[in-house]
Parts: sequence; structure tokens; C-alpha cells
Amino acid sequence: MPDDQRDTVLISVPTLSALIAAGQAPAILAVRSDDTSCPRPFAQAPRIPGAIDTELGTDFASPSHPVHGSRPLPAIEALQAAARRWGLRLDQPVVVYDHDGNLQAARAWWVLKWAGFTNVLMLDGGFPAWSAAGLAVTDTVPAPATPSDVILRAGGMPELDIDAAASLARSGVLLDSRIAPNYRGGATSPGTPPRGHIPGARNIPAPDNLTVDGHFADLETLRRLYAAAKADGSAPVGVYCGAGVSAAHNVAVLMMLGIEAPMYPGSWSAWSADPRRPVAIGPEPG
Repeated sequence: MPDDQRDTVLISVPTLSALIAAGQAPAILAVRSDDTSCPRPFAQAPRIPGAIDTELGTDFASPSHPVHGSRPLPAIEALQAAARRWGLRLDQPVVVYDHDGNLQAARAWWVLKWAGFTNVLMLDGGFPAWSAAGLAVTDTVPAPATPSDVILRAGGMPELDIDAAASLARSGVLLDSRIAPNYRGGATSPGTPPRGHIPGARNIPAPDNLTVDGHFADLETLRRLYAAAKADGSAPVGVYCGAGVSAAHNVAVLMMLGIEAPMYPGSWSAWSADPRRPVAIGPEPG
């Protein structure tokens, strides 16, 4: 696959640095979350100069819902208000990053594209790669952006609902991007949600997309990884995870490989909340 396919999803540290130096900086969003390794408090954490703090759980998700899962998609009106506050425009490139190999920033990437932004890129390697390159960092929060009047519309990325996810697991390829222990599942205490996976789903943990230094692996390596799970483009592919976060990481890889993959945003948190839904346990799809 040509390198420009990778460049539709990722931006490298040298490329972003060159744009900033040339006075052509994109909007840069630092994605914070409860799971990040970024130092606390976030407002005092080192950042790429000009990066605006965003919060995965409040900016790129709605509150937990008993049917729609623990991180439902944000209301488009709420996301639009945030995007206006950040000064974003639809004709402006947007770069998102985190401290964790884009395992959280991928959700922001997916949600922004879902809302109508077409030029959204993840910083390959995230903040650790920027810092390791010896580039400027700051602990100064940027001045508030000039608000925009951007208008957002949902639907820019394909989705699966719960029934479509169940069907695709049998008729095509449904990938579960959680770590293997969560996919395999097992016994739970009374009154707690079941553990396991959607019957028929295959497991590619999102961290497997990364090299030891937090960069996305080369495309040939990723192609082999996904082909081993039958996600080679010969059949429809979809993705889910625990709550629609790490699934976006796998969607991004599939996009780099030229394979469109809808995401089931409710993911396991929504599936397991419905007692009518079957649960597969163990390392096999079931």
C-alpha cells in the first residue's frame, strides 16, 4: 500500500514540526482521559505549543447510558459547541494526540470525522515521539481560541448498531479490539455484567497496532496482522471494543489498509448490558 494511504490518517512529528515552523500550524488538540499516562493536572502538563486541552469522556462522549453503553457518541450540538470554543473550522486541518500511542486520541479522530471534519490526523507516536525528537514543549495553556461558527453534522463515519454487529460477526468479520483477557472473558460475580465477546468476533487488541515506541507499525506488518484475522478486505469488516474507544484505533488501521470498517459505538458495554445477548467465552470466535 502506498505511503499516502498512511498519510490520510497519520502525521509524523517532522511534518507537524515543519508546518508549525512555516506558520502553517493546524489546530492541535491534546486528548486527555482518565486512562492516560499524561501527568496531572492536565493544565500544567507538558504539551506541544498551542495544543488545546480536550477531554475524551466529556468532549467526545455522552454520559454513560444503560442501553447505549458507557461512552455513547456525543450529542452533535454539544460537540459543535466545543468545536466552536476551540475555534475549529471544517476547512482547517486538525491534529490530535495523546501520551499513549493514540489509544485515546483515536476516539477523538473518529468522532471529529463522524461530525464532518475531513482533514483530521493523529500524530504518529503522540507526545512521547514529539518530546523524544527534542522539539519545543511548554506547560503554558494557550490563550483561548477565537470562537468559530462551524456547523457539524453527524454521519461522516459509518456505524453499526447492536443487531448489525451481531449479524456481521457471522456474515463478515467483526473485530474486537480489547486486550485478550477481556476478549476471553470468564466468570463474574452475581450482579455484574458478563465478560467475554460477541459470538463470532475475532480479537485484534488495539495495542498490537503499535511498535514498542508507540508508533503505528509499518503497513506490511499491519496487513499481515489483520489478514490473520480474515480482515483482508475480501469480506465486510466492522469493529467494536469495550466502549468505542480502542475500536477507533483499529478502524484507523483498516483505513490505512484501504478497508472501510464501521464501528459499533456502544461496544461491549452496551452488548453486555442486554441480558438477551449471548456471550462467547475463550480465545476462539465462538
